[in-house]
Amino acid sequence: MSQVDVFNQEAKAVKSLEISDEVFGIEPNQQAIYDSVLAYLAGRRQGTHNTLTRAYVSGTGKKPFRQKGTGRARQGSTRATQWRGGAIAFGPHPRKYSVKLNRKVRRLAMRSALSEKAQSAAMTVIENLGFEEIKTKRAAQLMEAFGFDRKTLFVADIAEDFDNAYLSLRNIPNAYLVTVEELNVYDIVNADKIVFTEAAAVKAGEVFA
Repeated sequence: MSQVDVFNQEAKAVKSLEISDEVFGIEPNQQAIYDSVLAYLAGRRQGTHNTLTRAYVSGTGKKPFRQKGTGRARQGSTRATQWRGGAIAFGPHPRKYSVKLNRKVRRLAMRSALSEKAQSAAMTVIENLGFEEIKTKRAAQLMEAFGFDRKTLFVADIAEDFDNAYLSLRNIPNAYLVTVEELNVYDIVNADKIVFTEAAAVKAGEVFA
């Protein structure tokens, strides 16, 4: 177990917390992170793109003119791909882009991404995200106190009271709040800073171990 400082919302260290080395202290596996991000982005693709083949283009299938004697290139149908209003050659059709990733690789990728943030001093633990009211100004003050001016991912435990914080942070372009259960490798890698609440850091150590 490793010790990390726990800060209050004014960015002052108030205590220390033991976090799991199994989750936050391993040697990051870059290949697992890459595969996990690739699978996540592939899964976001809808795959609903479609183009019309000759079977679906409206129009006649009649031969437009006789085979020989016109001086023109022979043609069998005005629905062929070289004709205006014709079909599309080799166009995309509906398909699934999803990539299968083994469970062990997914878990390794999550631990690797979290360890990478922890080891590069890009992870912070705060006591909680309890806001008395919904106020974007309060969220901005929190960001300013810690010097978070780039993409910041906040992670809370689902059992915590963070509704006001969520509604306050969503108006800030560089801030995003998720629960431990919603956490994914892409969001971790995409963020410049990751901020766990004390409860979320403990739960992540249990869930991803």
